[in-house]
Amino acid sequence: MSARKALCAPLLAAAVAIPLAIPSAAAAPVPMPAPVSGATHTTALRGVDVVAARTPVPGAGRTMVLTPAQTTRSFSLVGVSWDDPAASPRLAVTVRTRTAGTWTDWRTLRVGGDGTGMYAEDAPRPATARGATEPLWVGRSDGAQVRVGLLGGELPRGLRLDLVDPGVSAADSRIGPAAQSAPRTASRPAIVGRAEWGADETLRDLTFKYTNTVKAMFVHHTADSNDFTCADSPAVLRSIYRYHVKTNGWADIGYNFLVDRCGTIYEGRAGGVDKPVKGAHTLGFNNDTAAVAAMGTYTGTAPPAALVDGLSRVLAWKLGLHGADPLGKAELTSADSGSKFPAGTGARFNVIAGHRDAFNTECPGQKLYENLWRLRRGAERLMQ
Repeated sequence: MSARKALCAPLLAAAVAIPLAIPSAAAAPVPMPAPVSGATHTTALRGVDVVAARTPVPGAGRTMVLTPAQTTRSFSLVGVSWDDPAASPRLAVTVRTRTAGTWTDWRTLRVGGDGTGMYAEDAPRPATARGATEPLWVGRSDGAQVRVGLLGGELPRGLRLDLVDPGVSAADSRIGPAAQSAPRTASRPAIVGRAEWGADETLRDLTFKYTNTVKAMFVHHTADSNDFTCADSPAVLRSIYRYHVKTNGWADIGYNFLVDRCGTIYEGRAGGVDKPVKGAHTLGFNNDTAAVAAMGTYTGTAPPAALVDGLSRVLAWKLGLHGADPLGKAELTSADSGSKFPAGTGARFNVIAGHRDAFNTECPGQKLYENLWRLRRGAERLMQ
């Protein structure tokens, strides 16, 4: 591979002579959107509604919970959680929502992904940490119905429905697709900061954790849905942030970066995008790594070209800061036996790896996983 070029120094704008008789007009600064906390509405899940049970509900296992189709407060993201974050219940969870005035089809909430597992080191108050399904973005809704099927074992204690309202922010109408003509360099790409997407910093743990370096980056997908536009991305991001903190009990959003299908790159976990911030993204391998999540689900859907480009740009820049070769390998040590590797053992990964390489999960989805070679080649080209 050819030697990496040094990061470019900021370019100096060419001076333009302006006649003294004509004062120059300074552009008015665009105000930063106010932080938006949103809200989480919870409902305990227990028992089977006899009226609802008269109509067959899809889903595997023995029906242990079936709620009526009920009106709720407004929400846009849904999940189901339980008391013990270390529990790995064998559940089949389905949900339907009343969205835009119409009840949707039944949809599956994934059990056993990022929402489960202890992540105790990332919980500032471990007693508040919870196990949970992956969250599902459904758009503005005001009704929900849930079925929980038991595949084996026992129903976890404290089973509840979590409905997240991301609130409304000026960011929701101001952030658009990334410019497709952006220069393909390994210098810092345009990144939408936390303040720009309306993050309420009072939600998270105000302390930061850092690792020594970034030897590798894990690629994820948020696995919520693809039923949102790029204009929805800030609200989706605020919902995931709130779910990770208020439902999972983590210190902050788990991922360091997120990229939507239009290629817009967002700052995830706080602490400085140019610093080796320790996230909660890949159980057992959060040390000396970072993570970027593709917003949406890419199990059966191919990632759009703009998304692949955005992922490649942030990977190239972040890895370049630490001298990591996007086509190379990285030696890491597992910190948790809940991963594919016992705690304390070494593991060898591609520098750009998929979440499934370290943990038993479908993430980042088969179609995105099949395109990791494009991300590696794309990042390598940008670092020439």
